[in-house]
Amino acid sequence: MVMGYHRRAGIFPPSESMHAAIHVGIENQIALGDELPARQAVDRLMGEGLDRHEAVHAVGSVLTDQLVEAMKDPEAKAVSQEAYNAAIEQLTVERWLRDHANEDNED
Repeated sequence: MVMGYHRRAGIFPPSESMHAAIHVGIENQIALGDELPARQAVDRLMGEGLDRHEAVHAVGSVLTDQLVEAMKDPEAKAVSQEAYNAAIEQLTVERWLRDHANEDNED
């Protein structure tokens, strides 16, 4: 469904399946409600002016950054939930646009 949405919208990310997997991961976190900070972050980012799709991308960028950092550490067994939650809670539209907007325009 995610890949179909992006195709219909004319959005063609470099790695379609990875892009869709991040979307699904964030949507699943949103569905958990207040168990994780993703839903509140998406709501907050939308309140700061992003549309829902952009807000999901912003939170997805945090997940991607955390995964990349974990892969760099040969001792890491998983992404730190505490670090991930803190990064989501600190995410702002300004920070996301500064750090990731050019990447998002490519997809």
